[in-house]
Amino acid sequence: MPIHGFTSLLVGLLPVWRLLTPVTCHPPPVSHCPLMQNTALCNHLQLSAVPPDLSRDIEELQLNYNHITTLTQDSLIHYPSLKTLSLACSELETIRSTAFQDSPALTSLNIANNNLNVGYQESGAALNTLPWLKALDISENKLDEEMAAVLLENLTSLEYLNLSGNLMQRLDESVFSHLYHLRELDLQRNVLFEIDDAFQSNHKLQRLNLAFNYLPCLMDFHMTQLVVLNASHNFIDWFISRQDLNETFLLETLDLSHNNLLFFPFLPSRSRLQNLYLSYNRLSFYEHLVDNSTNGNLTTTVEFYNLKNQAANTTSQLWEEDRHGDISSLRLLDLRGNRVSYFPRGFVQKMPLLSRLRMCINCLETLDFSADRFSGSLYELDVSGNSLKQIRASDDALAALCNLTYFNLSRNDLGLLPTRLFASLSSLRSVDLSFNDVDVCLDEPATNLSRCVDWRGVPRLERLYLNGCNIRKIPNSAFSGMSLTHLELSGNRGLSVAQSVQTLWRTLQHLGLGNTNVQRLDFSRFKSLTFLNISSNSLSKIPRSLLQIGLKSLDLRDNHLSTIPQEQAGVLAPKLNTVYLTGNPFNCCQTEWFRTFETQKTMYIAGKSDIECVDLFHRTHIVESLDPSLCSAEGEPVFWYIILIVPVCALFLSCLVIFILTLKPKELEKSIKKNCLKPTSY
Repeated sequence: MPIHGFTSLLVGLLPVWRLLTPVTCHPPPVSHCPLMQNTALCNHLQLSAVPPDLSRDIEELQLNYNHITTLTQDSLIHYPSLKTLSLACSELETIRSTAFQDSPALTSLNIANNNLNVGYQESGAALNTLPWLKALDISENKLDEEMAAVLLENLTSLEYLNLSGNLMQRLDESVFSHLYHLRELDLQRNVLFEIDDAFQSNHKLQRLNLAFNYLPCLMDFHMTQLVVLNASHNFIDWFISRQDLNETFLLETLDLSHNNLLFFPFLPSRSRLQNLYLSYNRLSFYEHLVDNSTNGNLTTTVEFYNLKNQAANTTSQLWEEDRHGDISSLRLLDLRGNRVSYFPRGFVQKMPLLSRLRMCINCLETLDFSADRFSGSLYELDVSGNSLKQIRASDDALAALCNLTYFNLSRNDLGLLPTRLFASLSSLRSVDLSFNDVDVCLDEPATNLSRCVDWRGVPRLERLYLNGCNIRKIPNSAFSGMSLTHLELSGNRGLSVAQSVQTLWRTLQHLGLGNTNVQRLDFSRFKSLTFLNISSNSLSKIPRSLLQIGLKSLDLRDNHLSTIPQEQAGVLAPKLNTVYLTGNPFNCCQTEWFRTFETQKTMYIAGKSDIECVDLFHRTHIVESLDPSLCSAEGEPVFWYIILIVPVCALFLSCLVIFILTLKPKELEKSIKKNCLKPTSY
């Protein structure tokens, strides 16, 4: 080819070459991150690097759940206005030391659930270039205390730090020594067993979470600036605060639940404590051991050694009231799941602002309102699951409980109650007396103590729970003048409630009549009823009156239902949100109702995979996986034909024999002689 011809060809292809070159050699990255105002959402995109083509003005970049193992110098160079960066769950191992040099505005960084333990040295150098960082989440990164110290060095502006879910065991003063502005620290779910002066430099720390670790005790507690301390789910057997400080502790919430406390914590002598959680320990009071002891050698003191910053050892009388510390500001005391059998003298009076006392699952045998003198601030009292045999209360003591609204006495051994106990509590909204041996009064009790309960004079009561109280009869006027929304009477076998419950037709929303032998009850007037439990009542059909009300939840378990008529199923399906049907002997050939319920997307069939049916041969099947051909004409098994044909054949043979005997008796006699009567050889 001539030279000039080749040159002409190149000149002609040059425009095409210019168009194709950027496409084939340098394809521009295309990002599929949606933008919301100044936030780019790049989560779950399987990215291996930070997209460079986003708006330069974004202030927040979310890159969670990707595959970005390394942040390089060029990763964030395009986003100088970035304030918040999130790279959680992205397999991040290393942050190059220059990765943040173009991110001067970055104040919040979330790199949780990654592998920073791999390149923590270089990642620490990168974090140290963020002088204005306020919030840092490095939880679940397999970090020990030394790695954490490297990553946190010189982050003096940090206010929020999350180190939860790592592998730290022992903390000393060096780990957080430069975090002068730290306000909130989350250390839960590590393997901490010692925190030796770890927070002495954090004078602004207000919220500290130490839950789910292995701490054996918290001694010499002197963090006066702390507002919330969560030390639940450890192995703490002693909590002792500094007693010689004149400064008032700012602590408002202390959570020591799920530990090994044997004694009530030694709280500060001056505090603002409002919420104290001590549930599920082994706590008890021991004052009675000293009062009833005949042994002169019984030790009534305990000495604590090696308490730092104290010149001498501490000797404590464990049963003295003053060791409880300042509890005058307490509003919530949670003592559930302990071993408390009584309250020490004066203990309750030291809490004049107490509004919630949770004492379920303990060892109380007596509840004495007269002696303990609960304050008028008491709003909720839960003493369920104890061993209460009696309640003592004078009229003055009951009158003082003018704000008591929720009262739970269930699962005790109560047999006698003050006659006017509930009528004197004018603010009661909810009472639970389930599983006690009490009854409903038929007449006015003649004595101050009675086994029956009188509800007259409690017009504001809304919720009443009387499960399993062995109640046989409720007077027709028992609920007259009341506005109950919740009434639970299940477990009272043989109870007759037809007339008494009818007086609540305007207000009742929740009604429990399970295992009460209810057979006939007209629900048509209960237009407000949304939950009904009529389980374990031997019902063979659903009351038709239920079709006229707007039920949302219906419990029909353990009855004798063989089917639900299709017209009833069609009415109930759009109304109900939840239905309970297990334990009924449904007919496998009448399960159209199940398909109706199943196709209703707004209905939840509880225990759907456990609903059974019985076929004609008393074989049990799961309704959900029932073979449709089991009861269809096309798929009938051969055995059915045998069952039908054998009787017909037997009937035909019988008729034939009778016909022969009637018309030809002599022929039959000759045949018998010929075949059966043969001559002998002799």
